[in-house]
Amino acid sequence: MSDAPQGTRPDPQNPLDQIDLQTDRPHSARVYDYIMGGKDNYLADRETAATVLADWPGLRTSMLANRACMHRMARYLTSLGIRQFIDVGTGIPSSPNLHEVVQRTAPDARVIYVDNDPIVLAHARALLTSTPEGRTAYIQADMRSPESLLGDPVLDDVLDLSRPVAVTLIAVLQFVEDAQSLMEAIVEPLASGSYLAITIPTGDLAPESRRLANEYTRRGIPMYLRDRAEVERLLTGLEVLDPGVVPMPRWHPAPGDEPLADTATNMYAAAARKP
Repeated sequence: MSDAPQGTRPDPQNPLDQIDLQTDRPHSARVYDYIMGGKDNYLADRETAATVLADWPGLRTSMLANRACMHRMARYLTSLGIRQFIDVGTGIPSSPNLHEVVQRTAPDARVIYVDNDPIVLAHARALLTSTPEGRTAYIQADMRSPESLLGDPVLDDVLDLSRPVAVTLIAVLQFVEDAQSLMEAIVEPLASGSYLAITIPTGDLAPESRRLANEYTRRGIPMYLRDRAEVERLLTGLEVLDPGVVPMPRWHPAPGDEPLADTATNMYAAAARKP
């Protein structure tokens, strides 16, 4: 099989072919892309996806539930009056993206996307299709070095950090060993009344999650699962919103949603307010 993205051939005019994408090793965003039916992935990503899906065929269901939860969180935060968002660990664009969700009801919303994968940068145009009233921007930065995000001039150009901001960390904290320090560094400069929304893998729900984490780690993508008490500690000092730290499908389900069993997903969801 080729190491070109699925369905494509190397193209000397393609900016992706001018970047070292480290295609010989899997990347979490590209594994996710493949499982969700995308084409921006490589052989190492597809091999990893095939192995983890063999261990847990329900992983795609959990990923879809995570996407739906992100949409609900975005709408909920918008309903609270939030008009500024920072999405950390954006991943390869897949419509509807966060700005598309929030700008449907708040056209003046401003959204900054953050990711460290060059392939996401190459597709960032899909993240910049703002309404005329609002604005979107993209910062290439590693969330494990929050100073690179917080010190980027784009942040101050697009957002007013003296006013409340919502930071979303959707299915990314499992790739950070010291998630507590990361959370504290991100929350510290935010204004009072800002919000944090997270989804985070755990070994508490689907038993297959531990095999999944072991396989990711074995293939060079260290994954750290956290139990409910650990997730609650990540939110220390914040006002956790109802319904607390819960399996994703239980976080403000939309009316008429068919409830999934807790064991059908491998992530907790929570949102909290900075006092």
